[in-house]
Amino acid sequence: MASSRFLDELRRRTLVCDGAMGTQLIARGLASGECGVLWNVERREDVLAIHRAYRAAGCDLITTNTFGGSPSALARHGLEERAVELNMAAARLVAEAAGTWGFVLGDVGPFGDFLEPIGDTSVEQARDIFRRQIKGLLLGGSAAILVETMSDPAEVEVAVSAAREMGAPAVIATYAFQKSADESFRTMMGNDVTDALRRAIAAGADVVGANCGTSMTLEDYLALARDLVTAAGEVPVILQPNAGSPRIEGEQTVYDATPGDMAALVPRLLEAGVRVIGGCCGTTPAHLKAMSAAVAAAA
Repeated sequence: MASSRFLDELRRRTLVCDGAMGTQLIARGLASGECGVLWNVERREDVLAIHRAYRAAGCDLITTNTFGGSPSALARHGLEERAVELNMAAARLVAEAAGTWGFVLGDVGPFGDFLEPIGDTSVEQARDIFRRQIKGLLLGGSAAILVETMSDPAEVEVAVSAAREMGAPAVIATYAFQKSADESFRTMMGNDVTDALRRAIAAGADVVGANCGTSMTLEDYLALARDLVTAAGEVPVILQPNAGSPRIEGEQTVYDATPGDMAALVPRLLEAGVRVIGGCCGTTPAHLKAMSAAVAAAA
């Protein structure tokens, strides 16, 4: 494992990551189709308030508002040339909110296409996309690069290796899994847990795991956690479950798991061997406050 302050702290104790960002932005007025990444400069106080709420909830790891911050994603809003600027601004916002004891996670999501031969993007083109985003995140002071919500191990390999080339102090890689008919967990591309994690680790990831999931219950996330820990071996595992399986109510997506439900899951995740616990879709600062308290109680 590489050496960094974040990784040193992880060796000492379980860490808590934050929760959903998109729904928090929407609650503050982000319109459908609007570029949330632009809020890092145009609505910085709103983004800062979200980060501070997660920090106040006890989260050790605060994620930048850059899931859609790749040059390819920003190009849809005519902002491709501002990729470095916007990602750097996002990381600096987190650093301001995190303070002395928090860690900035530079968030890198999928670049938005498939690699050749399935898609039209070459490995080198994708590598350049990731490098440009990661450059801004590192200039802003990211303690680690979080490559998240991935479905293709080949894309993870490109993103993780790009982060290593850019000098990231640490790299985390997480996939989105779905439960198959045979009860196994696979990515959208059909990769099982063992293959997905093996390739992320070989590419240079220091921490591996999962965030998000398709129609998965909290019990499913617990089963996934066990598979992740087995597949990861000596490499630390992160898990950021959704607040249960979503359902549609009118025009809204609803997640039913309460902060208490999520907190009750925490001791079981710790028992399974998860080292970093956070939340994904549907989770709020209230959920993370309850989960953070559960981590502290188990220490």
